[in-house]
Amino acid sequence: MIKWLLKYGVVIFVFNSILLSIESTYVIGNQIFLALMGIFLFVLLINPMLIKTILFHKAFSFLLFINLLNLLYFFLFHSISDYDAIKYLMARSVEFSIISTSIFFNYEYYKNKFLDHLVYVVLGIVVFGFVIDPSLFSGRYSGIIWNPNMFSSLVIIAFSIHFLKHEKLTRSDYFILFILLISALASGSRNSLVALILVFIFKYGFTSKNVMYGFFALVISLFILTINLETSINRFVDNTFNDRILQFEYAYISVQEKLFTGYGLDKYAYINKSLVPIHLKDKIIGAHNGYLAILAQYGIIFGSVILFLIFRKSLQAYFYFKNKKSFESVYLFIILYVLIASIYESLITGINEFSTILFWFSTSILSYSMFLKENES
Repeated sequence: MIKWLLKYGVVIFVFNSILLSIESTYVIGNQIFLALMGIFLFVLLINPMLIKTILFHKAFSFLLFINLLNLLYFFLFHSISDYDAIKYLMARSVEFSIISTSIFFNYEYYKNKFLDHLVYVVLGIVVFGFVIDPSLFSGRYSGIIWNPNMFSSLVIIAFSIHFLKHEKLTRSDYFILFILLISALASGSRNSLVALILVFIFKYGFTSKNVMYGFFALVISLFILTINLETSINRFVDNTFNDRILQFEYAYISVQEKLFTGYGLDKYAYINKSLVPIHLKDKIIGAHNGYLAILAQYGIIFGSVILFLIFRKSLQAYFYFKNKKSFESVYLFIILYVLIASIYESLITGINEFSTILFWFSTSILSYSMFLKENES
């Protein structure tokens, strides 16, 4: 049982984030999360060799350093009575431990099968959503997922994985891609369009094939705009960035308010509502920018170090794998996608968000893959 948990901890963690995104399964998802955290922490405590062998492994050293920064920040700016900060500190450290041990013990699975399994799970959720709620274009569609933006994130990542992973697409592959693409656009999330542009450039570059795809996409988009729908395309044209700019403004003001100390470990994706005028309080929900969120959470000193570690590891992966057509290229796409999406969404900072978990997992598995390649005999 313990060995199985060490090997498939990431699978449970990722798929459980989907349960947490479904209203009817949120409670059980939260129970699974707490159980996973508790059991894994206990396993680490009774197996100190795991800590020495894996958590101090060179490939995962950037995760260890972030955990040490979190610990130092806690001792400097929190007290032992800050229960929520302790929960974040423990959850983040256990999350990184789950990622590291799963990759170390089950690298071949995450290399060869995990991405396919992820696509099929998301596809199953989409199809089940069609059965429960077939009204695809009557407003922003989210199926059984509680939020259209979350639904879009699940579906567009699954679309991108399937599109990139298969060099030669069969009819069934095209059918899967069509279902995922229509679902993503029906969500009304502008994030879907950004991901689509990125995935085509990532796979084909600025080639004649990409130009052809772009032309067809333009024709289809113009047709969709003539219909009164709430697809991603309609929303992108109607109101591209106005709502986000307002969020960014008050996130930036919040950062300035506690520039050096930050608001605390438990204040991720945070905006100080006391700085927001009364008439805007309903519109200003959160930072909607992962980078401003980190600076608000940690302050400029700790936040800058953490952002440096993130970009350093991401750039190392990019320059090492950018010309390789293998499983690494799919994980590399996830990293680039989340880094771009973090400009207008509060990603990277949380614990249980689907894209955020995949980001940390992707950086870690590519770091481990680089280590293996560099130490091949």
